[in-house]
Order: sequence, then structure tokens, then C-alpha cells
Amino acid sequence: MEFSRRADAVTPFYAMEYGRRAAELEARGVHVVKFNIGEPDFGAPPAFLEEIRRVSDGRPLPYTGAMGTPELRAAIAEFSRDRLSAPIAPERVVVTTGASAALLLACAALIDPGDEVLVADPSYPCNRRFAESFGARVRLLPTGPQTRFQIDADAVAAAWSPRTRGVMTATPANPTGTSIPYDDLLALTGTVADRGGWRIVDEIYLGLADDAPDGTAPRSIAAADPGAIVVNSFSKYFGMTGWRLGWMVVPEEMIPVAEKLAQNFYICPPTAAQVAALACFTPETIAVAEQRRAILQRRRALVLDGLAAIGLTVPVAPDGAFYVYVDVSGTSLTASQFCDRALEEAHVALTPGKDFGEIGAETYVRLSYATGEDDLREGLSRLGGFLAAL
Repeated sequence: MEFSRRADAVTPFYAMEYGRRAAELEARGVHVVKFNIGEPDFGAPPAFLEEIRRVSDGRPLPYTGAMGTPELRAAIAEFSRDRLSAPIAPERVVVTTGASAALLLACAALIDPGDEVLVADPSYPCNRRFAESFGARVRLLPTGPQTRFQIDADAVAAAWSPRTRGVMTATPANPTGTSIPYDDLLALTGTVADRGGWRIVDEIYLGLADDAPDGTAPRSIAAADPGAIVVNSFSKYFGMTGWRLGWMVVPEEMIPVAEKLAQNFYICPPTAAQVAALACFTPETIAVAEQRRAILQRRRALVLDGLAAIGLTVPVAPDGAFYVYVDVSGTSLTASQFCDRALEEAHVALTPGKDFGEIGAETYVRLSYATGEDDLREGLSRLGGFLAAL
């Protein structure tokens, strides 16, 4: 069988590869501490699960509209207004089969073969794979600790070329857990808009971002840039990864385009998940989500202190999501060697930087602290022993 050049060009997703290898060790009876996968260990909120049980009584669950149920779109718009300081019309909300489907729709709507798209290095690899699948030439813009591993307006202005059509960015970001300060994000999207470009802003982890120094809650860029495509998800803040439900906020002119593409690509998001997801926006469930956000902040402090104690450097402390980007250059191992040996010798699964780009690919390792404190302490202890043995 001959496969497409597109399929051949896609590299493995190493976080999943290390997960597979960890599963093989566990099948042999080895306990592996998993710091490699970005999946909250809390599970879906209790009220959501209760609603799933209620609607799973044999009643018909037919297709909904391709954009999602009107009730859920309205609830997301209210959540955006009340929690993310971004009042938007429900008509601009597109409910999707996970945030991945939102990125799929956005790239299908915006990208023609040969278009150049600017993306930060490092960044979540699957986002740029969507762009490449529609023929984009993805140009990675190098970042570093001095910019909190984020691109900014100056970098975009310097990189913009006649072929550039848009920018994809994420805040907070995977793999670094760092956010773009709101004023800097405004400057970034404004720079792109001034050049007639589109901008996709991935806010999947925004609900898990720290409050600003003045105490204000995280804000969505949808409030200030009505021309941006803003992607979000139920997976991280609400802990609903396997239920495959996300959304995006689109400019008014993109509404009919998104609907047409959704109809053709996947018909509609999962009906049962949509119906039950209304329970996510009650005060009780928001309180649960906020408690979990506080737990993740405590885990972050535990991990940062633990890494410092065993001699591993974190050049930029994260302020959102549940990731730490660790510099392992002082060990005399490449990031890949570090991850390979940590898994085989210490039974700790991590993800090497080559999953996320080229700059620092063999210098940095991503650690996810989306697991319980007992496992975090055990994993840090094992890493400490591993480093001492080096």
C-alpha cells in the first residue's frame, strides 16, 4: 500500500510513544510514574457524570446541528462573559468534537497550499500538523526564556513575508505552561491584523491560568479582538478529555463557513456529551473546577521545589496549564537520552523537547504534573536517585 506524502511526513507524537513504552513496562509488573501525558487525573465533574447517566436511559440521541445545540452555545457564551471577561454572541460559538476538531475547521477555512503560517518553537506539535495537512508551510519562530518561550509582536513583524497568511499561538502554552501577558497578546494580534493576517489563539489552558498580579481572572482575547479565532475545550479546565468536546469563537463572517465544514467533516459533536455539558456551567461545577485549579497550583509548587532540590533547572516558572519545561543540559545527556534512561532506569516517563520543535529539542524535557501528589513525590525521588547515579 502506498501512503500519502502527508502521512509519511508526520513524525511520531513522542509523548504517546513514551506512554506506549511505559505501558509495556507496566505489563511486566513495573510501576511507572507518568509525567509524560497532559491529562488531568480528576476526571469529569460529578454533575456532568450524573447527567450522562440520566440521558443514557435509552432515549434517542439524534444528531444535533453541526454547530452544537443552541443551549450549549448560549451557555458557553455566558461562561465566556462571566469567567473570561469576553462577552460574545452565542451565534459565534462553534461546538466541536474536541478542540482538535476546532483547529481542523479553522485550518480548513483559512489555509490554502503554499500559505506560510507562523508558530512558536517550542509549541504543541499537533496544532501545526493541522496546518501542514492543508498545505501550509509552517515556519517555526525560535523563542527562549527571555520571552517566556512565547512569540511576540516584534518577532512576528520581523518574520512576516509576502507568503505569510496567519499566526497560531497558545496561551498558556504546551509544553512550557507559560502565558503571554494580555497587553503583549493584544500587540501580537494587532500586528497580525494590521498585515491582513488571520490569528488562531489556542486558549485551551486559559481556565487553568493564574490570576493577574492585581487579582483579576484570566481574560480571553475574544474580548478585544473580534477577528481572532479563539479555541477552547472542556478537556483541561473541566477534566473531560475522553468526552471529546471543545469549542471555538469565530468572527461573524466565518460562521457559515464553519457550519458548512463541520457538516461535512463530522456531522455534529457527540450529542450526549453536549446535553450533559450544560451541567458544567452551574455554580457547583465551577466551584469544583476552581478547587482543582488550586490543587494544580499546589502541585506546581511541589514540583518546582522538588526539581530545584535534585539539581534540575526550570528557566521559566509556568503560570498556567500543568507543565514544567526542564533544562537537562547540565546532566551531559541529550533530552532524548535523558527520557530514555529515566524510563528504563528510574521508571519515570517524560517527554523530550523534540516533540515540540527544533530550538532546545535536545536541551529541554517536558514534565506534566497532572497526576497525584504521591506520584509526584515518588517520581521526583526516583529522578533524584537517577541523577545521583549519573
